[in-house]
Amino acid sequence: MIIERKQPKPKTCKNPACRASFVPQRLGQAVCSPKCGLAIKDVNQAKARKSLAQVGRAEIRVRKEKLKGRADHLKGTQRAFNAWIRARDAGQPCISCGTTADVQYCAGHYRTTAAAPELRFEPLNVNLQCNRNCNMGKSGNLLGYRPGLIQKIGIEAVEWLEGPHEAKKYTVDELKAMTADYRAKTKELKKGLAA
Repeated sequence: MIIERKQPKPKTCKNPACRASFVPQRLGQAVCSPKCGLAIKDVNQAKARKSLAQVGRAEIRVRKEKLKGRADHLKGTQRAFNAWIRARDAGQPCISCGTTADVQYCAGHYRTTAAAPELRFEPLNVNLQCNRNCNMGKSGNLLGYRPGLIQKIGIEAVEWLEGPHEAKKYTVDELKAMTADYRAKTKELKKGLAA
């Protein structure tokens, strides 16, 4: 039994100066002649270098990820959570002083992460706060924070925040999942604001 080989389909030369139609003689042939191949070699080398650089950066990213410890993941989750709080409360006044001035705002914890680490990622415990004046300048401005928080979430919720809580120890996988979740929530909030 004789099997007939299919003839390759004609291609267009990849050399922008040529663009001639040709029938490829070998697999992967992109140009019609060696002359056209030499003409586009610099473009191909640049693409190859860029591709190698991307592979190198991806490998570095993977190696860095493997070197991260639990503390690094905790910081990353905290950044993602704080970004979500800022997006959630965008347009609201500072919880402590009520300012709506055009200043830098941050995610201020009512019960600090040192005093109550179990409330670090509790949304009721964290609200929009002006950075220089209340959060940094007055160490959280708790005298102004509590009345603002009572007005926002009610006295029962504030008393719950002030009460005892069970300690939480997050695993690296839980922190990664929380980071991805808060980033997705932030993206969704920003998309909603832009629409």
